Amino acid sequence: MRAMAAAGEQVDLVCTDPPYNTGHDFAYRDDFRDAGGRPGSRHEAWAAMMAPRLEACRDLLRETGALFVSIDDNEAARLRLLLDEVMGEQNFLAQVVVNLNPKGRQLGRGFATSHEYLLVYARDARRTVLDASSAETVDERDFPLLDEATGRRHRHLPLRNTNKKFNPITSPTLHFPLWGDPEGGRVATAPFPGAVEVTPVFGDGRPAVWRWSRPLIEERPGDLVCRVVRGRAGERVDVFQRDWLDREGGRRKKLPTIWLAEEIGSTDTAVAELKDLVGHVFESPKPTGLVRRVLGTMPPDAVVLDPFAGSGTTGHAVALANAADGGARTCVSVNSAEPTRPGSNAHAAGLLTVADITRARLRAVDRLLGGGLEERVGWEPSADRPADLVG
Repeated sequence: MRAMAAAGEQVDLVCTDPPYNTGHDFAYRDDFRDAGGRPGSRHEAWAAMMAPRLEACRDLLRETGALFVSIDDNEAARLRLLLDEVMGEQNFLAQVVVNLNPKGRQLGRGFATSHEYLLVYARDARRTVLDASSAETVDERDFPLLDEATGRRHRHLPLRNTNKKFNPITSPTLHFPLWGDPEGGRVATAPFPGAVEVTPVFGDGRPAVWRWSRPLIEERPGDLVCRVVRGRAGERVDVFQRDWLDREGGRRKKLPTIWLAEEIGSTDTAVAELKDLVGHVFESPKPTGLVRRVLGTMPPDAVVLDPFAGSGTTGHAVALANAADGGARTCVSVNSAEPTRPGSNAHAAGLLTVADITRARLRAVDRLLGGGLEERVGWEPSADRPADLVG
């Protein structure tokens, strides 16, 4: 990452899954290390390891970029405070609950934990291009009406603004009469035969305003319909927008802050994905569906950085996303030469470091999906400076 910074390179998205600080020693003995940790203060040691790396990620992010960091309960609170300091509290966007283990952990005492977190920050919340919505979360059942002439599904939304902050006093230009035919449904800004005058009102009868301006209504009359509705004071005539399922530009829906395993995959499906490529060589990878949902919030030509590449899920997900939508995303996957545990599946398979696992997966992905893979070593490995993988 230092080499990227020195070369003036920048990225649009940082998406990473750092060590979760489960009590084991860290394998990051390099020039980022701060010797401030005290015996027994594993939280401080973890924060000292993370802080300079997060600062480096921030410095590599474009002003329009965003950062997603996975974490569990061990350090969720401390990471939130650390990111507030590094990224700026004003740039916090969300703390997403990710349901990666639907059955919950059955080991040990206490609750069966079934979730982790995804902390989301913008480099600059005022300028970020992150779009916290997705086409995948759109439910066709929310659009129950069918236009017989076109066969298009839609729903009716009140044309009046239901937010009472917007009223004839605060938005006077949006308070004007329309004319509508409740029998045929036609709506216009001027009177026509068979039409009745309709003014926007709240449910209690107080004056309201329209959501659309007069020029927009004149431009899109076919997207409006006049109907008789029953309110508190009995029947009245009102105007509605035909909100089409297949609207121009694509239908998207705001992402919730709880992501279910049935939507984005689980730890079990992630293990299966990795096993199909290189074998069962990593205990808790992330599912590519999780990362693909993150990728969907950014432009299809985003440059992505994963500074804790681990099993290579982010690079794999980028390749899958490009194959699915023709995007031009690129991914830089970085991992230290953290040794795998002797006796583990990875070690038995000849993958002596976590970086070896990253390489093996990304090579398999390149053979399967293409897209190109470049490997290089940031510096020669030694006891104090483990090698980095960049792919």
